[in-house]
Amino acid sequence: MIVNMKPEATEEQIQHVIERIKECGYQAHVIRGAERTVIGAVGSSGRRTELEALVVAPGVDVLIPISQPFKLVSRELHRERTVVDVAGVPIGGERYVVIAGPCSVESREQLLETARGVRDAGASLLRGGAYKPRTSPYDFQGLGEEALKILRDVSEETGLPVVTEVMSTEDVNIVSEYADMLQVGARNMQNFPLLRRLAKAERPVLLKRGPSATVKEWLLAAEYILAGGNPNVVLCERGIKTFESELRNTFDLAAIALAKELTHLPVIADPSHGTGRRSVIPAMSRAAIAAGADGLMIEVHPCPERALSDGPQSLDLAAFAALMREMDRPARQRFGAKVASAR
Repeated sequence: MIVNMKPEATEEQIQHVIERIKECGYQAHVIRGAERTVIGAVGSSGRRTELEALVVAPGVDVLIPISQPFKLVSRELHRERTVVDVAGVPIGGERYVVIAGPCSVESREQLLETARGVRDAGASLLRGGAYKPRTSPYDFQGLGEEALKILRDVSEETGLPVVTEVMSTEDVNIVSEYADMLQVGARNMQNFPLLRRLAKAERPVLLKRGPSATVKEWLLAAEYILAGGNPNVVLCERGIKTFESELRNTFDLAAIALAKELTHLPVIADPSHGTGRRSVIPAMSRAAIAAGADGLMIEVHPCPERALSDGPQSLDLAAFAALMREMDRPARQRFGAKVASAR
């Protein structure tokens, strides 16, 4: 339920409504706009009738039901777009951002070469896996804490904030020590204990869509994080499983446009995982921005043929630089500006 307060509502009247919402067994989420205050009553309670009686409370203008099962994520409650700040880099603002780097951190030399290359080409954030969830138990699983230390060291040298995946509740604290943004991988999108733990983390969260998840399930996963107290969530479309066999996944461009329609949260796209084929990444990057994405996540490796994971979908540094030059025109068409510059 959304409680729209009158423009002339007093602070005392606003606080009264907040207290009544809590008394009815709901959470009260207050959004103070330039013209009026909006209060969201979120949760499930048998005292809906009492909540609806707020329509006659002093200072209340109108009550509006929230039609979607996701409440805090919905644009019905929060009309203005959310901008998530990642160590000084805004995601969801007037410019789009690019997160780039290797699938896995393999060595300091490999990561530093990549970070310098993607920064000079225009990337704003550095990605790199420390803990790698792999389909086969025999594949490279990442360097763990050693990789986190390398990420932090390279971040300090290049000025690029770090985005890396966290796989379990036990890893949240240590990953938070080194990373500026915590990524929830596709396989963990509905790991509800992890989502609840990240709701208490003092880091922004990048939430990837699961390979078989609907858009509604994706947004409800984000709802777990917001409902637990962390409003800094960025959604990432990374492809879904279909009958198509020529590509790693089916890159769902319509989901980007739909998510932007349904939620106020920033939405970025990962055409690397979305296709699994480096030759189509530039075209899908342009298409994602045209569909409304606020940014891109691109896998880049100095020598993809030697990559320990995801080599076939990784761009080398020259190809990434060429992609960034190609993105100038769609960026100007969409934003009237180039990609957000690296810090």
